[in-house]
Amino acid sequence: MAEHHAASDGKHKASSTANAGGSVHGNSRPGSTGGGGGGGGGGGGGGGRGGLSGGLTQPAGWQSLLSFSILFLACLAGFSSRLFAVIRFESIIHEFDPWFNYRSTHHLTTNGFYEFLNWFDERAWYPLGRIVGGTVYPGLMVTAGLIHYVLNLLHITVHIRDVCVFLAPVFSGLTAISTFLLTRELWNQGAGLLAACFIAIVPGYISRSVAGSFDNEGIAIFALQFTYYLWVKSVKTGSVFWTIGCCLSYFYMVSAWGGYVFIINLIPLHVFVLLLMQRYSRRVYIAYSTFYIVGLVLSMQVPFVGFQPIRTSEHMAAAGVFALLQAYAFLQYLKDRLTKQEFQTLFFLGVSLAACVVFLTVIYLTYTGYIAPWSGRFYSLWDTGYAKIHIPIIASVSEHQPTTWVSFFFDLHILVCTFPAGLWFCIKNINDERVFVALYAISAVYFAGVMVRLMLTLTPVVCMLSAVAFSSVFEHYMGDDTKREKPPAEDSSDEDDKRNSGNLYDKAGKVRKHVSEQEKAEEGLGPNIKSIVTMLMLMLLMMFAVHCTWVTSNAYSSPSVVLASYNHDGTRNILDDFREAYYWLRQNTDEHARVMSWWDYGYQIAGMANRTTLVDNNTWNNSHIALVGKAMSSNESAAYEIMKSLDVDYVLIIFGGVIGYSGDDINKFLWMVRIAEGEHPKDIRVSVAGRPAPLEDGENRLRHTEEAIKGQMKMLLHVLKDQYGRMRLIGETRCDQSRFIYVKN
Repeated sequence: MAEHHAASDGKHKASSTANAGGSVHGNSRPGSTGGGGGGGGGGGGGGGRGGLSGGLTQPAGWQSLLSFSILFLACLAGFSSRLFAVIRFESIIHEFDPWFNYRSTHHLTTNGFYEFLNWFDERAWYPLGRIVGGTVYPGLMVTAGLIHYVLNLLHITVHIRDVCVFLAPVFSGLTAISTFLLTRELWNQGAGLLAACFIAIVPGYISRSVAGSFDNEGIAIFALQFTYYLWVKSVKTGSVFWTIGCCLSYFYMVSAWGGYVFIINLIPLHVFVLLLMQRYSRRVYIAYSTFYIVGLVLSMQVPFVGFQPIRTSEHMAAAGVFALLQAYAFLQYLKDRLTKQEFQTLFFLGVSLAACVVFLTVIYLTYTGYIAPWSGRFYSLWDTGYAKIHIPIIASVSEHQPTTWVSFFFDLHILVCTFPAGLWFCIKNINDERVFVALYAISAVYFAGVMVRLMLTLTPVVCMLSAVAFSSVFEHYMGDDTKREKPPAEDSSDEDDKRNSGNLYDKAGKVRKHVSEQEKAEEGLGPNIKSIVTMLMLMLLMMFAVHCTWVTSNAYSSPSVVLASYNHDGTRNILDDFREAYYWLRQNTDEHARVMSWWDYGYQIAGMANRTTLVDNNTWNNSHIALVGKAMSSNESAAYEIMKSLDVDYVLIIFGGVIGYSGDDINKFLWMVRIAEGEHPKDIRVSVAGRPAPLEDGENRLRHTEEAIKGQMKMLLHVLKDQYGRMRLIGETRCDQSRFIYVKN
């Protein structure tokens, strides 16, 4: 009898343990220890029943299969939604910068990696030239070249252009996977799957990763998310293995995009805030100390970066936090060997002294010139009007303009409204990794508001937090009330990471409600209300999918080198003037001919026309660009002397007055004047914010600008004299269809 009771009790305990494991696996964060145990229990049970078929009969097996299927469909949807441009037009490179990236990748695959690093481009910045290997982030080119090499090794014949065109859509699937992993670590598996689906089709990310957009951001967002995932794993486990993986991912990010500065400032900020919140642990110390040292050494291996990590202001925050962390760890070591009063005195003195030493050292090194100050592009993030006044060439780029409210909704749709709820859920159930995502969200929102280009860094965290919000709502209104568990705020880790339980009533600062109180609060929610809320959530997601498809198809899938217009009957007209003009230059000019144009078209001229240019999109030499701007904004006789001194053979001017193309050189003309004025203030002047201001000789700046515009118009009409028959003639005037004004001959 006793044996029977013991066997029964043992079976009951085993059954309870298995049920608990399955519950944790299904409802808590899989990244936690409980989730892993549940998954292991499910796998073990399935194995006992006979392999794969037995495993799939368990809830954990079906859940894994369903999760894998959803993640695969998200990657497939992300890849497919980026192919509109290829289907409508052809496999071509878009925009401006991608043409230089493609040309560099072609040179790398043709001549080898070391020839690429030592490549001196004679067709750029005549007569100066450009050393390409030391002035680019080579990660994009190396990635495409490596894929091309592997495909050829497998006897899969693919042109390097096709690899470049489809690289960003392929990496969008990897971005979805990395976002899934990161969100799963922050919340749970359901939120991770939603985040993967969101980022696969959200317009804020698609805008820089469509097929043909062979730019750094196409692979950088994957590297960004994967680095953050490995950092979170490092903090949660304190494992050097995960930290080294984080360093390698960070190295890839450094080689791919200049936005790596966001990582090297956000991770130190995370550690600093953890110290302020008294959440220091051995895991944090191991993770950041290893990351900073190894990541610093690896990042300095990129030729374009070099010694910047130890000599520029953008990287000093990481060094300061590293020094502070070492001091804090040393004080924690002394805490066990000193009395409480002695430790408090030493703590305040040590922290104050260390902070003063670090601060004064940075000030001294910056003053002596050893540490370079903030560059203009980074300084403009803090002072939004700095670039327009001091460095107009930065402000002239459309991507560097402030973001409008419409852009947030256009690129994020309903996610812009739901991600604050996800942020609130994370703050309510705070832990180390959720501190990180909160800082990520706050900093990304600020930077996205300052510069429209940085909407790209905001999009991933918005997808993650919106997924947390939707997942929490679905769990609350669709989950089984008898099995629902709240995601734990603390992960089970090493014993040395446990903090004083007397100070941690609840992570929100409140005493937790008893289960019976929660059940009483939910008694008023009937099945009808839950069904209505669930249907509303599903309708919002459906509207989000429709919006993403429409925006991707109509706004972000049109290559700038090929224009399209639609007639009243829906038929489409293809305007291929750009490629025809570049092809004309390639076929009808001397191989060594020098073409002067505004810097926007430099990469395309070198890539498609294969001709030498004076300036291009690299914009590293402001004085050279200002000289071209001076020639563009001067009268014909003065411009001729400038072009003669530069050995110019041809001048390329884009004029959209015939077809109504608003992105021509006339609309960019004011920036030409502003940039030229910065280097040649005695020859070229422009009014400040459009207000007339007297010059020293009594002239009026606005009148001087009007004269320059008239000179530009004369130059344009002179170049386009053979095309007058295509313009609308009204007496002796001609109509500019782009600005709807009449220009006299």
